[in-house]
Amino acid sequence: MRTVFTSRVFSVETGKKRFPNGREHEVAIVRHPPAVVAIPIEDDGRVVLIRQFRAAIDRELWEVPAGSVDRSESAEAAAKRECEEEIARVPQRVERLGALFPTPGYCDEEMIFFKATALRAPAADSPHKPDEDEDITTKSVTLADARAMV
Repeated sequence: MRTVFTSRVFSVETGKKRFPNGREHEVAIVRHPPAVVAIPIEDDGRVVLIRQFRAAIDRELWEVPAGSVDRSESAEAAAKRECEEEIARVPQRVERLGALFPTPGYCDEEMIFFKATALRAPAADSPHKPDEDEDITTKSVTLADARAMV
């Protein structure tokens, strides 16, 4: 396998890979660090959604906070950081709900899901701010509305 592209977020490898049946196949694999998906729930049960532009599909989407896990942090810490960066609230509790590989046919990214509760304002001196390429709007909605919006 050889790396044919590297970006800030992922890399792409191509080459031959031996499968369990013994045959070799030409493959392209996107290498991506694990990611977290945080479902922020306010004390009254409402869900905090974010709306942002997604260049790959050329439109805005309603989503929940999500992002890559940095090498030096745990998935739980990443879920808290993403909430702070994207909704300006810090969950005091994060509960792991499960994990999945959304596109295992070509990408090794694992997405780890968390319920994020006891949301509080961040410390005034917190270093966590939205990424420069993110222009995010937030909205607190009922769970039923959240299901319809995402």
